[in-house]
Amino acid sequence: MKFFGRKGTKEPREAPSRTTSSGNKSRRKPGAQADNSNTVVFKVKIPEGISPGEEFQVHAGGRVVRVKCPPGATPGKSLAINVPKNDDSSKQLSSGAMTSSSSLRPDLSSNRNMNLPPDSPGVTKMEESGDGPQAYMVEIPAGVSGGEQFPITIAGNTFMVTCPPNAVPGNKVRIVPPPPDPNQLQQQQPSPEAPPPTPPSKREEQTFEVTVPNNVQGGSSFALLAGGVRVQVVCPVNASPGQKIRFRLPLALTRKPKKQTALAAKRLSYDKDGWTRTVRVTDMKLQWIRMDENGGIDNLRNAKFDVEKSAYVRRLVFREGTDPRIRDGVLSLVPANEAVVDSKIRNDRGDVIVDYPEISDAQASSFEAKADWFQKKCAQLAVEWNEGHMRINVRREHLLEDSVDAIMSLNRKDLRKMWRFEFIGEAGIDAGGLAREWFHLVSKEIFDPDMGFWLSSEANQMLMDVNPASKLIHSDYLVYYRFLGRVMGKAMFDGQLVAGHMVPFIYKHLLGWPIAFKDLKTYDEGYYANLQQIKQLADTGEDVEMILCMDFTATVEMLGEKQDVELVPGGADKPVTNDNYVEYFEACFKYKLMERVRPQLNELILGFFDVIPEPLLTVFDYQELELIMCGLPKIDMEDWRENTEYSGDYEQVGEDYPVCQWFWEVVEGFDQEMKARLLQFVTGTSGVPSRGFSVLQGNDGNVRKFTIHGVSVGTCLYPRAHTCFNRIDLPSYEAKSELEEKLKLAVTMVATGFDIE
Repeated sequence: MKFFGRKGTKEPREAPSRTTSSGNKSRRKPGAQADNSNTVVFKVKIPEGISPGEEFQVHAGGRVVRVKCPPGATPGKSLAINVPKNDDSSKQLSSGAMTSSSSLRPDLSSNRNMNLPPDSPGVTKMEESGDGPQAYMVEIPAGVSGGEQFPITIAGNTFMVTCPPNAVPGNKVRIVPPPPDPNQLQQQQPSPEAPPPTPPSKREEQTFEVTVPNNVQGGSSFALLAGGVRVQVVCPVNASPGQKIRFRLPLALTRKPKKQTALAAKRLSYDKDGWTRTVRVTDMKLQWIRMDENGGIDNLRNAKFDVEKSAYVRRLVFREGTDPRIRDGVLSLVPANEAVVDSKIRNDRGDVIVDYPEISDAQASSFEAKADWFQKKCAQLAVEWNEGHMRINVRREHLLEDSVDAIMSLNRKDLRKMWRFEFIGEAGIDAGGLAREWFHLVSKEIFDPDMGFWLSSEANQMLMDVNPASKLIHSDYLVYYRFLGRVMGKAMFDGQLVAGHMVPFIYKHLLGWPIAFKDLKTYDEGYYANLQQIKQLADTGEDVEMILCMDFTATVEMLGEKQDVELVPGGADKPVTNDNYVEYFEACFKYKLMERVRPQLNELILGFFDVIPEPLLTVFDYQELELIMCGLPKIDMEDWRENTEYSGDYEQVGEDYPVCQWFWEVVEGFDQEMKARLLQFVTGTSGVPSRGFSVLQGNDGNVRKFTIHGVSVGTCLYPRAHTCFNRIDLPSYEAKSELEEKLKLAVTMVATGFDIE
């Protein structure tokens, strides 16, 4: 794939002219220019035990350099050092550098006198030899395939072991458990034939003892609240319901007071049925689980597709591309409970700047607090000005072309540098205003349907959807999606905004959030309704194959031409029947929300992650992501009320109906974020038409004003939305306080995928 020097460029890309020492600027050419010196600036910390005048070694830019501690400096203080770019005297870091050995040999048998579950079946302690750590042979249990994980218990410690790809049940694998803290129990995740890990640094942890729930069997997972944190625990294979087991969590996670918003606390109290993200005790990674009605984990690993419960999450596997500046990757959909994200982020120097306790606190914060936290972390990841910054030169009349060439010539480190913009031929110094203008103009142009990359959603004319026909319009179409991903990532990184609201499932893919079959209803309600008719035929005993004569294909139209696409291999020869119509639903769901535009989404998400590390995004829901990328809308409450219609039980009285009066009083009291969330809930987006609510459109492109539809409490307990019609079904509550509670909960919970009915 070619990412720069594209066909259609009207003039050669020469190196931009530099400013002379006198300040006279010669004619610049479009492109990205690095403002660099002959040295690179690194920030280092003075180690413990170092006094002023003494020297110490540091690693800078892959080299070992010696630094002299300046007068008055103390251990722990940061220093800025200048390292020549071509310093031949610098000692290159060898492969053996910085390694250390330890005579610590873990003896897990010392825990046997504790009242803990016995070792798992099939665990054999290997004979000791030399000073290496203790190794064990573990038998792979039945039902475990290559690449899957299974729990084992050794001396009261539970670990997750990954089955090698070519191994089968009954085979034995060698594992080396990590050294435990001698004072407490520990759970970590070793790999077969893994080398002895470096002993972890001391950290304060808290031990929890819990009783295995009645519905949990050995080897399965269950979730619980520990210290105010929802965690996922693996039950030892030989433990049984009613038996006590132990696990540990970092004290920083459980001791730190949680400053939860009222809505976050309310979510937790209703956290009983739906997909939620939890932290695995074994490795502190984030994983999606589905809670059942009893608060346990609904294990869907081996179950068939369930239109009510099943969900998928996009998985992006990175790999090196042919161009060193461009990272490649493969996008796919996996069951939601197999999606795992790190909870730790390191900067270029290897320092941990984010870990799970901090993510947990941010998740429970208000949207404004989350946004502030996010920007502070991005500032810590940003490349300092002295280390290098970029100048982006573009021509206003060739804005998109010049911008693509400039941004796609950068490597990932350049994307985290400070950017300064210049519109060639125009006077002006970029003190922030030119940057805001560039992000707005370039995103507005690429989202323009006339460009062929995006088109208005069928469900909501204000939302943009990827154009599947872009591959027929532009030969280098993927370049533009990678470019836009980088622009959106850089905008978030720098606190800028983009001028395009996307369909909700794309925000979910960016976040790695579950998408479920019901997302089809939001995306294309007519298509969803047609699928439901198939279900109704099957439920009434009608012969689906005989009546519908359908197969596993979809008819798509691109640029006026229709073609049939197979939803599964051999789909043209596979009829839809009463026995397999659910499988057909799954294939349609995957095609609509991923496969039909997978190449474009692949590049968009890759570009986004060229700038933003994924763990930073775990504090947001998909509605908040739209708000932070597009900004909170300016809502004219008087215009909103004047252009609202009433139907159902409220049609005769209208705004004067007591419940409707309460509704507007509650909404008037909402802050800007909650008003935007209410718009997202009812219309599908936080965007407001430029001409106001009087021209709000429905999925058919016609004007459909905001509508409050009156229903009885017996019809639905909570308010529910019909985004295709911009309508909210509002029950006739008996008190304003009840309306406020139910409305806030409905508006907030819609982003979680929970069923609160």
